[in-house]
Amino acid sequence: MANPTMRLGLRAFRQPQLLRQPVRSTQRRNVQTAAGTIEAPVVQESALTKFYNSPIGPKTVHFWAPIMKWGVVLAGASDFLRPASQLSITQNMALMATGAIWTRWCFVIKPRNLFLASVNFLLFSVGAAQTARVLSYQRSLKGETMGEEIKDELKREAGLVEKVVKHPESVIEAVKGK
Repeated sequence: MANPTMRLGLRAFRQPQLLRQPVRSTQRRNVQTAAGTIEAPVVQESALTKFYNSPIGPKTVHFWAPIMKWGVVLAGASDFLRPASQLSITQNMALMATGAIWTRWCFVIKPRNLFLASVNFLLFSVGAAQTARVLSYQRSLKGETMGEEIKDELKREAGLVEKVVKHPESVIEAVKGK
């Protein structure tokens, strides 16, 4: 004779409803008896049970994907210890873009996953900070400081404004020519 647990296992795979656990309702139920109506007690689930059985709980990919993505965030954050000369601007811009795109997507998908959105927002933040470090380093190699760059840009803009004020018809001709 076959092992009874083996037979149950095979039946469970052939009939998936045997694997499903009954869903407990939190609604009150009235029981009709000969003596009258008796109210059944409400089954209260603990917060841990609600989280475990939720659509974004640990039984789903919506929980484990953010957990694994924290590794990417921590790897990006560990680059703060490295000098900016050793950082890749394309890699950090990719982290920044990925974080921004997926943060938005986390609010679009159902179920809305705020845990995943927070991980992606931090991924964007780490990528943006590292990109700013790399750009600042590259600017310092050119010998320009941020203040000098702003002054140069203001001088260029002032020259354009002065040209427009002195010869407004040149702007109209330039627009017609395009």
